[in-house]
Amino acid sequence: MFGKVLVELAGMDPKVVGITPAMASGCGMTLLEKACPERFFDVGIEEEHAVTFSAGLAAGGMKPFCNIYSSFSQRAYDNIIHDVALQNLPVVFCFDRAGLVGEDGPTHHGCFDLASYRCIPGITLAAPRNETELKRLMFTGLSLTGGPMMIRYPRGIGEGVPWQEAAYEELPIGKGEKLMEGKRVAVLGIGPVVNRAVEAAKRHKIDYGVAPAVYDMRFLKPLDPAIMEEAGKFDAIVTAEDGCLKGGLYGAVSEYFAGREDAPVIKGVGIPDRFIPQDSQKAQRASCGLDEASLYDLILEMMKNL
Repeated sequence: MFGKVLVELAGMDPKVVGITPAMASGCGMTLLEKACPERFFDVGIEEEHAVTFSAGLAAGGMKPFCNIYSSFSQRAYDNIIHDVALQNLPVVFCFDRAGLVGEDGPTHHGCFDLASYRCIPGITLAAPRNETELKRLMFTGLSLTGGPMMIRYPRGIGEGVPWQEAAYEELPIGKGEKLMEGKRVAVLGIGPVVNRAVEAAKRHKIDYGVAPAVYDMRFLKPLDPAIMEEAGKFDAIVTAEDGCLKGGLYGAVSEYFAGREDAPVIKGVGIPDRFIPQDSQKAQRASCGLDEASLYDLILEMMKNL
């Protein structure tokens, strides 16, 4: 899906180029290689060079989409800060295999991107909940004028939404979306786990006649201030993310409400402070509380304790 959209974007704008450090087949960028070989660059297993090369292309007026597995982007942390963010260059980073990856195990989990990149000045950090959102975030990246944008998305099968028919639409930076009305508890999610939160909330509505409100934050940086203020009026907030719990969405929301006397109770769901061993993605997500059943139980517990 990523590869097909990138080819379409390249057809819209002759300045679009694709860069990958030997991950072309895994990321789907081989489609760009076939369609526009003169605008495709595989730099080999060299994430640092992929990032700095993208910076140079952006400085020269091109629109680089730098595609790296989330886990391996960590190798280029210095380059992302010094060569892209500090220079305020419009590079679109597309981090594949964000979150839990299954049998590839702890070396390939994209656990740390939300937390580690959130602290860098000038970065836009986004995570789509489904294929259509990814398509529109990539299109939004075409309009970057300064500073990098990071879009992180998971390995494997998508949500099955009809993304091919969805229109290209530029999304406002830092704007989330309310997906469900609710009472007492607000679930603030980012990435595909938002879909599981909606499923859990709908089952709560059927079982108990009341449901939590569910919001798709869409952007971790910048946070949507309107959603944050609205969520602050609830008794409790649950944050849900397929990244490490420390420093990601949970950290950002906790920081936002720190020091407020009327702050709601905040409970975070995400990848715990340990390395997650090999298993199926389904089992890994369940072990971290990121499946529908676990979110349902957590919401029930919080509702009872308020």
